[in-house]
Amino acid sequence: MTKVVATITTSIDGYITGPNDGPERGLGEGGERLHYWVFGGPWSYAQPPAGEAIGEDKAFLDDAMGRLGAVVGGRGTYEAADHWGGSNPWPVPFFVVTHRPDEEPQTGGFKFVGGLSEAIDRARAAAGDKDVSLMGGAEIIRQALRDGLVDELSISIAPITLGAGKRLFEGFENQLDMEPIGVRQSSFATHISYRITARTDR
Repeated sequence: MTKVVATITTSIDGYITGPNDGPERGLGEGGERLHYWVFGGPWSYAQPPAGEAIGEDKAFLDDAMGRLGAVVGGRGTYEAADHWGGSNPWPVPFFVVTHRPDEEPQTGGFKFVGGLSEAIDRARAAAGDKDVSLMGGAEIIRQALRDGLVDELSISIAPITLGAGKRLFEGFENQLDMEPIGVRQSSFATHISYRITARTDR
């Protein structure tokens, strides 16, 4: 059965980016520290990462990739990542939610979609019996949670504080009940997966 899994990395103080994130600034000031676990250790935007995940981080990624059938992301994330160099970085269909779907690039493997619900429907159809990864940004995940479109939430917590930036649940007006279904831990992150069991509007 296809599941929609919202995936996010956060600092201990709840920030999913550092200050001043955006195009040509990635995850903002200090934001690359959130993803040390992805690349097996420290890296910076000045010196692009050369390593890869190891140990429990690799096991977490391998499990997620083994279940991955499609990806949904927001236009802001697409722009902040500099379009991933013009090429879909995942070996599955990638749907980008945008107010300007007519700007879809002719090459690179990205599909622009005018609304989140439509993007998730198309991703589910493309994924078959595998998972849809909802990668954000924050507003995309908040909207999907508000609308009851998410089955599981996967949070990777980096052992750092950023002090400022964007928070996933800032301004979130719903109450969610979740059941922990898995945890992995390394020196770079604690990965916790939750099944969403109930959603209550305040």
